[in-house]
Amino acid sequence: MIEVQALTKTFGDAVAVKGVSFSVAPGELLVLVGGSGSGKTTTLKMINRLIEPSSGTVLIDGVNAATITGHTLRRRIGYVFQKVGLFPHMSVAANIATPLRLIDEDPERIRQRVADVLELMELPASFGGRYPAELSGGEQQRVGVARALAAEPRVMLLDEPFGALDPLTRDRLQQSFMAVRRRLGLTAVFVTHDMVEALLLADRIAVLHAGALVQVGTPAELFHSPADAYVEQMLETPRRQSRALDDLLAG
Repeated sequence: MIEVQALTKTFGDAVAVKGVSFSVAPGELLVLVGGSGSGKTTTLKMINRLIEPSSGTVLIDGVNAATITGHTLRRRIGYVFQKVGLFPHMSVAANIATPLRLIDEDPERIRQRVADVLELMELPASFGGRYPAELSGGEQQRVGVARALAAEPRVMLLDEPFGALDPLTRDRLQQSFMAVRRRLGLTAVFVTHDMVEALLLADRIAVLHAGALVQVGTPAELFHSPADAYVEQMLETPRRQSRALDDLLAG
């Protein structure tokens, strides 16, 4: 469904992404993981042309994304931002409806989709009349995901969507998102700096370092056979936690 071919992005003399290539199969969740400045978010934004690549190609269902109109691309691809980005002066319902209004959806259809995605994200219908400031961080992020789902995209891009949340809320939202993704059969690319999160959520993981792709594989493949010292370093925390849990369970 998604094919990224030799994607490169430069900002002046700085090379942010260097010839990155990977594919994402229909219904697959690929996690892009790496440290700060690794090129994760830049790569994600190039997939739906929030940032235009300096060179390389992104194919969506075999079609070059550069030839797809912004209107059509936004309908096919939902995007969840790291900082949620809800409009503070608009109600929850109005925030969720924003992508539908941008594509001139029928008002009755908008009302129905808002109700549907609130239910999908386990939020009461009454939340539609609330404002972002009245919601907790976890509730705001649920609304952010609901907004990304409103136009019924087949592809979801998520930029560290749960990174700023407390551990309990983060775990609940991870589980909610995974259930929704499976239910809808969504193809997704998920960005995180947290290798534990990547290992728990991904079908496959793509590790980025200094703008370059250093390894792609299943969680088990990375965990047991890291490609280089950087991937090995990224795995130190989950391996240590795994050993500690094994020791605890062993009594």
